[in-house]
Amino acid sequence: MLYLWIKALHIIAVIAWMAGMLYLPRLMVYHTMAQVGSDKSETFKVMERRLLKAIINPAMIVAWLAGLYLAWEGGWYAEPWFHAKLTLVIILSGVHGMMSRWVKDFAADRNTRSTRYYRIANEVPTVLMIGIVLLVVLKPF
Repeated sequence: MLYLWIKALHIIAVIAWMAGMLYLPRLMVYHTMAQVGSDKSETFKVMERRLLKAIINPAMIVAWLAGLYLAWEGGWYAEPWFHAKLTLVIILSGVHGMMSRWVKDFAADRNTRSTRYYRIANEVPTVLMIGIVLLVVLKPF
């Protein structure tokens, strides 16, 4: 029964993590259009920081911890599909780290990237999520 509770917690955490990872770059798209030092820019800084610190970071930690428990208890470590999934989750975590860096850049008014850059970056978590879900559900190898 504990396994099922942890699985539910994992799914909830992944949903929260992904929601934040999909919303944060969208905020950055709009932030690039705001004049540095304007009220609008300062509001985006607060929104980005709070989203990262209050939702995305804790959700990622819970998703990782619950996921590792599930992999251990389920004996998934030896499965090839799990190795592929883990690779994609590590890449997603790296994207998370990049987004954390971008939040710091915006906070210090050091953003040098374009609106287009963040529009493209907004799609990366989606592609990774699709791969992860397909691997977990289909277990193709």
